[in-house]
Order: sequence, then C-alpha cells, then structure tokens
Amino acid sequence: MADASPPRPAPISLRGTLLGYLAFAVAIAAVWGIDVYAVPWTDPYLTDIVIRIGMALLAVMGLALVLGFTGQFSLGHAGFMAVGAYAAAMMSLHSGLHPMIGVLVGGFAAAVAGVVVGLPSLRLTGDYLAVVTLGFNGIIIVLIQNAPVLGGAAGLTGLPVATTFGWTFTWVLLGGLFIRNLLTSAHGRVFEAVRDNEIALRSLGVDTTRAKVVAFVVGAFWAGIAGGLLAHYRASIFPSQFQFDRSIEILAMVVLGGTGSLSGPLLSAAVLTALPEVLRPVAEYRMVIYSLLLIGMMILRPKGLLGGKEISDFFRRRPAAKKEAA
Repeated sequence: MADASPPRPAPISLRGTLLGYLAFAVAIAAVWGIDVYAVPWTDPYLTDIVIRIGMALLAVMGLALVLGFTGQFSLGHAGFMAVGAYAAAMMSLHSGLHPMIGVLVGGFAAAVAGVVVGLPSLRLTGDYLAVVTLGFNGIIIVLIQNAPVLGGAAGLTGLPVATTFGWTFTWVLLGGLFIRNLLTSAHGRVFEAVRDNEIALRSLGVDTTRAKVVAFVVGAFWAGIAGGLLAHYRASIFPSQFQFDRSIEILAMVVLGGTGSLSGPLLSAAVLTALPEVLRPVAEYRMVIYSLLLIGMMILRPKGLLGGKEISDFFRRRPAAKKEAA
C-alpha cells in the first residue's frame, strides 16, 4: 500500500547557501575596492549621481516590499526617511559615535515609527490606508518644522560628512540580501498571499494585520537608513527634502519598475534618478521630456519595466519541451 504521508520539504542546500554568502562577501569587497581605488579618480559629479542612486535604491526596496509584495498602498515613505534622517543627525551631533551608528539608529527609529503608524492603520486598505500614511507624512514635517531642537524650518547643519560610495552600497547590499531572504521565507509567502487574497487568508486563521505590520516596519527601517545616509551626505538636512512629492517620486519608481518584483523597482530607481542628469544638456526641456518618457513608459509597459519578474528570470534556462510520443 502506498505511503499516504505528505511529502517532506526539500532539504536546504548548504552548498548553495555558502556560495550565496561567499558571493555577498565578494560583492562587499568589490564595493570597498571601488571606493578606495576608483572613486578618488572618478569625476565627483558622476560619483554624486551614483551615491544618490544608492540612497534611492534603499528607499525604493522598502516600499517595493510594502506595495509590491504585500499590496499596501503607502504615501508616507518620505516621512520614514525624515524620521531616520533626523534621528541619525541628532545621534551624530550629540553622541560622538561614528555617523554610521547614527544611520543604524535612524533605521530603528523609523521602524518604531512604522509600528506606531502601522498598528492602528493597517486594518485599513486601499485609499483609506493611503490617506492615513499621507497624513503621517504631513504630521512628521509639521512636527520637525516646529521643533527648535531639530532646527525647525531652517534644518540642521554642521553634520559630519560620512556617506561615501562604500558605505552607501554596503547598506544597499545588506538591504537587498535581507529583503531577498525575507521574501523567500515563509513570511514572504504570507506577504504575497495577503496581496492576492487577504480575505481567504484570514479565513484560514492567519493574522494578516501582523503580516502587514511586519512588512511595513521592515520597509520603514530601510527608508530610515536611506534618510540617515542622506543626512550625512551633504552635512545638512531640511524638512523640505521629505515633503509629499518625495513620497510620490518613490511610489512612481516602484510602480514603473513593476509591483511584485524587487529588481524591477531598483532598476527603475536607478534610471529615474539618473535621467534628469542625463537630460541636463537640454535643461529648458528636460522636465517635459522626463514627463513624456514616464507617460510613454506607462502606456507601453502598463505592468512596469519587469512586471512581476526579476532580472534573474531572464537568464534562467527554460526546460526543453518534451517530445510528443510517436
């Protein structure tokens, strides 16, 4: 009689895991090698663009998790960046610790803000959640503008400059590894199930609110890291850097890259950050061209650059079709 027991899950490949972490270590070494040996000889203008792309990648990967994989429409991502930026700045100004410690503290401060916003609001969906997160973004900006200790509307200046190519892309690699591992875990499958059919998942006894809060907090953490890096990039931060239009810009990067994909929004973030600089020779028309390209993109690729696919999907070999029996 055949064994009726359920199939066992496939064992985790230790060799594959070790190779993955070895590749990660090589990538970190490559980043710092570029920082030490190539960046000093590179045009500072080009380096500036690349570092700004790195900070955009960190902000976008957090929202890609919340919107693309969990289906939660957030318009307050710039607010989490602001929390991270100001927490990191205050830590660096008053603690004497290395600024990157302040960046990490900024990430955790943004995560705490994610809990505060997420617990009461993530029982909502769709437009209602968007309105709540938009209100959070506005509240954060108003609080900063009216807090003398945070510099008010004039912002904070005199911050230590510590955001380099090496530190920026070390954080990018850490964020990418963390979110990729999260998405391939059981939590990632729950996130996608929440996006696809939350009611059905709730009927199975799964706490969907908890799953959404976890995704929201993780997304807020990486937005806070991006904000902390921004604070230590030009030695000053201002509330105007985190207005509603910044949240819209990050949202556009995720949607144009393709919801349900991680590499698509990251590719979109790189393109949309660099594009205004590429169009600088036609400065008087660049915003018109930029807007027309965005419109054309949404018409030609309504599901985004990659849709729900990852870049790696295009390099995988497809299994050969089975020959029909004669």
